[in-house]
Amino acid sequence: MRKKVLIVEDEIFVALEIEQIVEDAGFAVAAIAADRPAALAGANDCDIALVDLNLRDGPTGPQIGMELAARHGIRVIYVTANPAQIGAASGAALGVIIKPFRPQSIAAALQLAAAEQPDLTEAEIAGFTPFPPPGSWNGMESRG
Repeated sequence: MRKKVLIVEDEIFVALEIEQIVEDAGFAVAAIAADRPAALAGANDCDIALVDLNLRDGPTGPQIGMELAARHGIRVIYVTANPAQIGAASGAALGVIIKPFRPQSIAAALQLAAAEQPDLTEAEIAGFTPFPPPGSWNGMESRG
């Protein structure tokens, strides 16, 4: 069964580009959300979320990421031009892809998020930056 991805992005053309990348990588797009209420409504049955920080309702992305991870067990990846805004919300996410992004970065991050035993090397080479592990995600603790 294909993993389902929630895209949280308020710029429609960027969201559609990400949607195509997600589908080309073999994942299903569950929903596209432009703000916090839509993101939380679309979270059911999602496995992975790609979350921008600045959305239609303001800089709500970090809070959305924390809620998706805590309430729904979704693996969160931030996709943003402003990674410094993530702050403490980095503890709820696997990492960040900095805009402008390459399609390979999104695809590699999705493969990483879908893996039971992730190999960070391929994703890092593709442009994904993992966050230091909070100690709860197997496989990341051994990075050195």
